[in-house]
Amino acid sequence: MKTIEKCTQIVVDIYNKFDASHDFAHIERVMKNAEGILAKVPSANVEVVRLAVLLHDIEDAKYKSDDNPSVLEILQAIGVDDELAGKVFACIDSVSFSGGNALGITSIEGAIVRDADRLDAIGAIGIARTFAFGGARGRKLYDTDEMVRDNMSETEYRSKETASVTHFHEKLLLLKELMVTEEGKRLAEQRHDYMVGFLKQLDLEISSHIG
Repeated sequence: MKTIEKCTQIVVDIYNKFDASHDFAHIERVMKNAEGILAKVPSANVEVVRLAVLLHDIEDAKYKSDDNPSVLEILQAIGVDDELAGKVFACIDSVSFSGGNALGITSIEGAIVRDADRLDAIGAIGIARTFAFGGARGRKLYDTDEMVRDNMSETEYRSKETASVTHFHEKLLLLKELMVTEEGKRLAEQRHDYMVGFLKQLDLEISSHIG
């Protein structure tokens, strides 16, 4: 699809300005996840899903910059009509975790993009991304005195720079139960279990060090 090719050409340089947790390699992995889910959901609009994957982090509050074009500007540049753009925006709006305050899913395409993105937040790659982001922001690896928060507002979720391990408990370990598609749920199981095993080993090593 020409729109996908044009969009890719625009966004690749933008994402590669971000740290390794949200670079274009992240987009490629989310796209692969989305393609896998799409194979199980033939009724979904492939173009909407692919465009939403390519654009879903462009205006992420953690990286948004006046130096980069907005999602709307990119869609206009590649000649997307208003109807298609509206569907893409709806998908993007439903992706963010926002401290557990994500918007409701309004389409199967939104469910696919959300699950595909969240799959990249868990498992081995999720572990790597968490520490890559934490390192880029100067966060502690862990803080044994830090309290895990729950029932947060979006503002509360974003207001505190917690240690990387705390992020697992406040978000990543919750994602398995928040998957929407059947394929997303299936793929999340093994990745979730891997994280649980990693955290148990990490706790063991931290306890040994403290002792």
